Amino acid sequence: MTDTRRRVKVYTLNEDRQWDDRGTGHVSSGYVERLKGMSLLVRAESDGSLLLESKINPNTAYQKQQDTLIVWSEAENYDLALSFQEKAGCDEIWEKICQVQGKDPSVDITQDLVDESEEERFDDMSSPGLELPSCELSRLEEIAELVASSLPSPLRREKLALALENEGYIKKLLELFHVCEDLENIEGLHHLYEIIKGIFLLNRTALFEVMFSEECIMDVIGCLEYDPALSQPRKHREFLTKTAKFKEVIPISDPELKQKIHQTYRVQYIQDMVLPTPSVFEENMLSTLHSFIFFNKVEIVGMLQEDEKFLTDLFAQLTDEATDEEKRQELVNFLKEFCAFSQTLQPQNRDAFFKTLSNMGILPALEVILGMDDTQVRSAATDIFSYLVEYNPSMVREFVMQEAQQNDDVSKKLTEQKITNKDILLINLIIEHMICDTDPELGGAVQLMGLLRTLVDPENMLATANKTEKTEFLGFFYKHCMHVLTAPLLANTTEDKPSKDDFQTAQLLALVLELLTFCVEHHTYHIKNYIINKDILRRVLVLMASKHAFLALCALRFKRKIIGLKDEFYNRYIMKSFLFEPVVKAFLNNGSRYNLMNSAIIEMFEFIRVEDIKSLTAHVVENYWKALEDVDYVQTFKGLKLRFEQQRERQDNPKLDSMRSILRNHRYRRDARTLEDEEEMWFNTDEDDMEDGEAVVSPSDKTKNDDDIMDPISKFMERKKLKESEEKEVLLKTNLSGRQSPSFKLSLSSGTKTTLSSQSPAATLPGSPGSPGSPGSPGSPGSIPKSTSQTAAITTKGGLVGLVDYPDDDEDDDEDDDKEDTLPLSKKAKFES
Repeated sequence: MTDTRRRVKVYTLNEDRQWDDRGTGHVSSGYVERLKGMSLLVRAESDGSLLLESKINPNTAYQKQQDTLIVWSEAENYDLALSFQEKAGCDEIWEKICQVQGKDPSVDITQDLVDESEEERFDDMSSPGLELPSCELSRLEEIAELVASSLPSPLRREKLALALENEGYIKKLLELFHVCEDLENIEGLHHLYEIIKGIFLLNRTALFEVMFSEECIMDVIGCLEYDPALSQPRKHREFLTKTAKFKEVIPISDPELKQKIHQTYRVQYIQDMVLPTPSVFEENMLSTLHSFIFFNKVEIVGMLQEDEKFLTDLFAQLTDEATDEEKRQELVNFLKEFCAFSQTLQPQNRDAFFKTLSNMGILPALEVILGMDDTQVRSAATDIFSYLVEYNPSMVREFVMQEAQQNDDVSKKLTEQKITNKDILLINLIIEHMICDTDPELGGAVQLMGLLRTLVDPENMLATANKTEKTEFLGFFYKHCMHVLTAPLLANTTEDKPSKDDFQTAQLLALVLELLTFCVEHHTYHIKNYIINKDILRRVLVLMASKHAFLALCALRFKRKIIGLKDEFYNRYIMKSFLFEPVVKAFLNNGSRYNLMNSAIIEMFEFIRVEDIKSLTAHVVENYWKALEDVDYVQTFKGLKLRFEQQRERQDNPKLDSMRSILRNHRYRRDARTLEDEEEMWFNTDEDDMEDGEAVVSPSDKTKNDDDIMDPISKFMERKKLKESEEKEVLLKTNLSGRQSPSFKLSLSSGTKTTLSSQSPAATLPGSPGSPGSPGSPGSPGSIPKSTSQTAAITTKGGLVGLVDYPDDDEDDDEDDDKEDTLPLSKKAKFES
């Protein structure tokens, strides 16, 4: 058997009962060894890859719909469809399917849709078909009962559908409908409602094609007006014939396309308005109706898209200044509906659709329309623009940048001629419409702000080898558009309070701030340069004085986003302009109220403290501490002050920082093995190798200059004594010359090691005559003779005094005590010193 190749689209039904386009290719049928049978094969027309390989199973139910569709289910919840470009191709493949299954090609379905039970199979053998009652007024009730009883059984539904189809029964029922209406036979009309509703639930394409034909569809709608649950019939036909008018804004020459548009509108109306909302059990019974509408829409969009004359006339009239306003509104509404229809298309078809519109000049046309005064026309144009931005923002960005380049070129020529260029960029028109939205709730402004946000979002910008869309577009936006966006903000913040503080203005400024906050987060140097050069943050913080809390919080959120970047350029700008002042004022004016403003301001200062942003910490404490020092219900501000003091101490004593580092790295963070090695090294050193009075230090500290290390420590300790008026006393009780020694105090002073002295007023001042640290004073290490048998001293490890007590020290001290018991007296004295 030779393969016959036909152009088709492959569709699969997704979980939302929507058809997904899997690609376009050419279909053929042939024997596939792997599948052991005749199969349908579809190869992609683009690259020849295999889109579909499906064995024609003898028991699979294949349906032929609308002359160009073949639909079937391969597994549970997996439906497939082939949409043919030509009817001849569909007929040929259908014949091959019927040939494999041994069916007559004249049928529209080859098998029962659902497997029937054994009992139903037995019934099927005993009763070959379903006999319908004669179509008479007196038997309408019997017909309605028959339809209702057939719906639960898939087999009976199939038999009923075949009987209705073969006998032309639907047209006979519609003739009875006219008789009942003429006789005002309400009971008969109620029966007809039940019958027609039941026929819809049979889910049969062949029946739909009869019911939705030009001669029958209005009568079908008429039958569905007489719902027995309603006291009065609905007036659907009156609406469709008198209220709903088909406006042919551009003449459609193709009668098939025109008929398809009428049919789709009416069937959509039946689905949405006429048929009752289906129950959970009935929903799947209307899947064919959904498919019928879907494929109709795809066909309409495709036929319009291919009609170049139609689209050319459409855009020509849209942009023609001679077109009257009413006509232009109709054209815009048609284009909006056209774009809405395209949303049913799959991504690749939508891409081709919008590419066609772009080539026809939709963006220049929208620019003309948006510049008009008619609010309704502008609103429809905004909806069209939103379709374009949401689907392909890069296309819109490319257009506005080309437009700006052309405007720049024109402006240069006009400048030479001393003429002003008054052309407004498309994106600036969008911003102006956002700013000038007259809706009290700013519904349009919110929509436009979302579109602008999409356009300036770097996440959906493309980067190629030759250019980066982000760099180019953001450069354009900040040069040509940002001043338009910030105009209402700058105009309203010229003084200490907002000049206009009504609700609508506050809402608009909140939208502007939301977009600016987004820019701070996602743009880099562009927004930074703009904020600093235009002093934007200072103007934004004026809004902290607004009576609308949501606007004040938007201003605070903007500043918080800037601080969150921890960028020193921003920080210097904030400090130079004292931009914490409006925040502190708002905090104090808020008083003790526990609200969102209070929490948000505290969180901002807490972030500065936790992240230890030194420049901002110092700025806040130095300039606003007096205003904030009484806030004690949180520890944020006291924590900031503590951070500031620690920072100042490090600045005043840079060597103290290195000393702390030494203590941290060389003393207390060394492991036990290192300590043991160094102590063993010291014990192995002969005392005669040392000079008299030489301090014993650990090898790791020998390279440090004693005076350099100890001098800042001395100052640090003395400042602590003066500030806190507390003295840490170390009481050592040892026998000196056979008598109990007095209490001793630890003191550190410039140019000395750790020394001891008896308590006296002079001892508190370093460098005073006879002070513990003075050279040659009693108790200094240099004055301890080797022959001294007993001396008062504080044991230091590694030659340094630990400023923090660690748990490990107790164990080390115990070990030292054990070692001291075994040492000679002279070596013991040296160790203690």
